[in-house]
Amino acid sequence: MSYNNNQQRSFFLNVDWVTVLIYLSLCLVGWFNIHAAVFDENKPSILDFDTQYGKQFIFIVSGIIIGTVILLLESRFLSALAPAIYVVTVILLILVLVVGRGVGGNQAWIDLGGGFKLQPSEFAKFATCLLLARYLSATNVKVTDPKSFLIAGAIILLPMMLIKMQPDDGSTLVFCSLIFVLYREGLSPYFLIIVGLLITLFVTSLIFNSWYVIIAIAIATTLIALSIKRNRPLIFKLIIGAAISIAFVFAVKPLYNNGLKKHQRDRIDVVLGLSKDKKHVGYNQNQSKIAIGSGGAWGKGYLQGTQTKYAFVPEQSTDFIFCTIGEEWGFAGSVVVLGLYLFLLLRIIMIAERQRAPFSRIYAYGAASVIFFHVLINIAMAIGLMPVIGIPLPFISYGGSSLWSFTILLFILLKLDSNRMGVIYG
Repeated sequence: MSYNNNQQRSFFLNVDWVTVLIYLSLCLVGWFNIHAAVFDENKPSILDFDTQYGKQFIFIVSGIIIGTVILLLESRFLSALAPAIYVVTVILLILVLVVGRGVGGNQAWIDLGGGFKLQPSEFAKFATCLLLARYLSATNVKVTDPKSFLIAGAIILLPMMLIKMQPDDGSTLVFCSLIFVLYREGLSPYFLIIVGLLITLFVTSLIFNSWYVIIAIAIATTLIALSIKRNRPLIFKLIIGAAISIAFVFAVKPLYNNGLKKHQRDRIDVVLGLSKDKKHVGYNQNQSKIAIGSGGAWGKGYLQGTQTKYAFVPEQSTDFIFCTIGEEWGFAGSVVVLGLYLFLLLRIIMIAERQRAPFSRIYAYGAASVIFFHVLINIAMAIGLMPVIGIPLPFISYGGSSLWSFTILLFILLKLDSNRMGVIYG
């Protein structure tokens, strides 16, 4: 990547300040709702640093400082340092398996003292996006080439496997979103279709009798074959695909029973309606849905949410922060928050498409994919559309590691974008 120094300007003249404003808005939404979620009448000040809301203020201020430092860096360093950042992150992921502190059943944090903890898996997301962008933007690298595809896949899979060992299933799944980056860079849409079909077969095979699913596959295959009866090569591929699908259906139950832990299966069973929640494994989600539903159109008001005030929802300042928004700010407030996320994602995609350097474009799509996946899964979990998975809501959930990592993810993009006109090639 090369730059025309004559076109360099002060970073604040070229920064996309609309995106910065959205970022600050989401941070403020998070701060006030964390204050509501864990409000302590004995420590009412939102700037009490012994509380989560006081600490979140520190995280926000330090996040802004981190973002400003990134904007002051030389853009070319971001690409040059991508491998080093990735290696350091992998080392931290290995280190956390040795000396990590267990929280909520996951050994995912390194204790820094003073009540502060570092979660390396959060930083692995932007590190992976950086190295993936560095590799895919290299000369003669095409995602359609098997070797290039495998190397790109290995870049994504290495941190996934280390995070899975913690085990942190939510953060592990986030890396799957990077398939959209590969798709944008030329991966065949048939790959996404196949993945979508396998997910559909997996879910339907759990809900319905396996033989019903197999009969449906046979009927669909027959009808499609009759409609393309003159295309024998395509019919042959169709039959092979049907055979693989039937084999997959038979494998679903063994994979489900042996590949997931019992509490994970229980959560999925409750969401899919396969069993009644007799063991209260869906307690968190039920309370979250009650909180969101009780908010009505306009909400109960700031610090007035009863579900929130009386701590009915566990992890309400982190994984279930959206139910605080729903209860106290209602449907209207929820729509505003969703609108901010939608605006942010559209803005990032717009930024991605105006980049002159492939590295910047690929990184931008990586950032969009990670943020989109977090928002989708977290909110779907809070309203009961998906099983409970420990995954924060970007810029809103409590936590320094989460806020800092998303800040770095976003501000690296803003820095790359601010210098897009100075890029000659890359």
